[in-house]
Amino acid sequence: MPNSGSSGQPGPCYNPRMRALALDVGTRTIGLALSDPDRIVASAWETLARRGEAADLDALLVRIDAREVGQVVVGLPLELDGREGRRARRVLQLVQALRERLAGRPGAAVEVSTWDERFSTAAAERVLIEADVSRKRRKQKIDAVAAQVILQGWLDAQRAPDDYEHEDEYDYDGVDEGEHEHEEARP
Repeated sequence: MPNSGSSGQPGPCYNPRMRALALDVGTRTIGLALSDPDRIVASAWETLARRGEAADLDALLVRIDAREVGQVVVGLPLELDGREGRRARRVLQLVQALRERLAGRPGAAVEVSTWDERFSTAAAERVLIEADVSRKRRKQKIDAVAAQVILQGWLDAQRAPDDYEHEDEYDYDGVDEGEHEHEEARP
């Protein structure tokens, strides 16, 4: 899905060894997902109860610092036709407030961007159903898993195309498949 808040290219503060954090912002909760330091895999992390913008930002900043986050990706709930509706405008207000709070802090810069989140909750629901998670547990986990879907989409889009080109050339037992082609047959 297209990146809705920036060019999709790493910005000047991009640090590939810092984690990325995704937010699935709802009216009552914020789902969080975190990448590994190499920014390859996204994992559902936790769900925060919304307590007002200032308290939400404080809680997010604590987590950003604790997990050495260098990129925040906020799911943007666009309308089906791609327009920014009321929900998207509310999320963009939070994005702007987060950018302002992060800009005034010492230390490593943290970039904040948005990512089209259409269908992320539906995808998260499918993942949880396929994992045979009970309805009660799905309700508890859905926002964090939706953030994971958002983050994994963003992470995959950041990978250079040639990161994918050579994946099938390796026999994942540690031996390159082409290594044996030039050996002479021995009697």
